[in-house]
Amino acid sequence: MFSPMFSILLVPFVLAMFLAINMGGSGTAPSFSAAYGANIIRKDLIPGLFGTFVFLGAIIAGKKVSLTIGKGILPNEVMNLALTSIILLSVALSLLAANLMKIPQSTSQATVTALVGPAIYFDILKTNKLFFEIIPTWFILPLVSFLITYIIGKYIYNPVKKRGWFNFQQISSHIGLKLLVILASLYVSFAIGSNNVANAAGPIASMLANELKITLTNNNFLLVMIVSTLIIAPCFGIGSSLLGHKVVQTTGKEIIDFGPMGASLISFITGTLLLLASVTHGIPTSLVQMNTMSIIGLGISKIGWREILKKTSIKKLLTVWIIAPIFSFLISITLTYIAAQIGWL
Repeated sequence: MFSPMFSILLVPFVLAMFLAINMGGSGTAPSFSAAYGANIIRKDLIPGLFGTFVFLGAIIAGKKVSLTIGKGILPNEVMNLALTSIILLSVALSLLAANLMKIPQSTSQATVTALVGPAIYFDILKTNKLFFEIIPTWFILPLVSFLITYIIGKYIYNPVKKRGWFNFQQISSHIGLKLLVILASLYVSFAIGSNNVANAAGPIASMLANELKITLTNNNFLLVMIVSTLIIAPCFGIGSSLLGHKVVQTTGKEIIDFGPMGASLISFITGTLLLLASVTHGIPTSLVQMNTMSIIGLGISKIGWREILKKTSIKKLLTVWIIAPIFSFLISITLTYIAAQIGWL
């Protein structure tokens, strides 16, 4: 027989694992779409590599983002069983819809908006970090990612290629460069672990601390977060295996074809930007959008604005990026209202 406490905690943990599975599906694209798009790695090898490095990133570099998600937007004191379940379910449903449409979506944006819903309902929203750090970063980092790859592509990569100073075809087939692309994909997976695992582990850690009546100092929270991460992070690999092949096809093959050098450039830029956001200020932000905008920037430098904008997947990506966080917010605030009315909160 299970203990009453185990039975109580089972629901939010199952929801957190379900969310992590969906995050694994969505996060596979920014990690490995570059390598897959350059025909360097087989799809069946991606889930194991992705899951391993996500786990390492969460344990080594995920503390600050977990603190932000756990108690930086919504006060951790209100994170009980019902509210934690509502937040996790709202994010999971939003991401599941995006994955089924084969669109990589920002887990961080969906999570933050799911936290904002009950915070607004109870009028306890912590606005400083949200409005002055998190939201501006959502717009700035994808733009930075786009501009860096566009400038490098237009003024360095393409001119060198056209003048024939290097034999890019031979370089692209070199085993060392292919290995570099795979290492860059692992680097991005590590960066995802530093940022996105907190989207599930942060709310769970706050709820556990409240249910177990643990005084939440930063050190205590970190310990609870590590326990949560040990359960949540492996589910990213499961999600990659079940859902990742759909979204990696969209960004890897349907926007622009590029070689190993372009793939390495994209992975290095986006992974570095995400790691900086994670370890410096603990900001949950969107690697998916940085990665896709980087791919678009490189694509525009190669074939121009007009040809890229004709791509059907670009319009679909932008539409889902706008709708999914709103969808997550609406589910969260609606379920919070219902739960409050029936006395669960």
